[in-house]
Amino acid sequence: MSGSKSSARDASLAPLEPLSFTVHSLPAPSLEARRTASGRLKMLLVMLVCAAPVIASYVTYYVIRPDMRSNYGTLVEPMRSLPDAAALPLQTLEGRPVDPASLRGQWLLVVVANGACDASCEQLLYAQRQLRETLGREKDRVDRVWLVTDDAPVRAELLPALAQASVLRTSRDALTRWLAPASGERLEAHLYLVDPMGNWMMRFPPAFDAPKVKRDLERLMRAAASWDQPGR
Repeated sequence: MSGSKSSARDASLAPLEPLSFTVHSLPAPSLEARRTASGRLKMLLVMLVCAAPVIASYVTYYVIRPDMRSNYGTLVEPMRSLPDAAALPLQTLEGRPVDPASLRGQWLLVVVANGACDASCEQLLYAQRQLRETLGREKDRVDRVWLVTDDAPVRAELLPALAQASVLRTSRDALTRWLAPASGERLEAHLYLVDPMGNWMMRFPPAFDAPKVKRDLERLMRAAASWDQPGR
């Protein structure tokens, strides 16, 4: 009996054998699962492409052209593209030819007047400059343009204020094939807005309200921020 007790006691004191674990790797995604994920991605891309025109239309409708009450300036429908050099010959005050296409790439605030530039012309040029300055960091996306419609010399006292503007001569007859005044108004009465693609797209009324013009400009440039960058 004592032998049995000794054997039992010896067995209870024997060291325990360590447990062993087998780690199995997770199964790799099946080819079918990968194809499903790829198919979903392609479907999502197709949906985004299909939705792009809808998104663009909403931007155009709600931001650019919501209705006439939201736009202070008169929208030109359809917009009129900048003519080529044959249809709209331009030249600097020194007589150097300028290709109209070189004006593309920036928003343009355009004033039309003869070289004598009367009081209303001076007011438009001043308002044109002030509007650009009030745009702050966005002003580098806007250029000032004065289209002089005759051969009269520009008064010297005006030139310092026009140092950062494009002052170009052209034929008034040629210009009227691109820009047009409101009914009963003179061509020289308005401030005209041209988009970076060279489309005349808005006309502001005579004696306009500058804060309302600024609001139109800010809305348009905000809508175009994704594709329009400063400088040509």
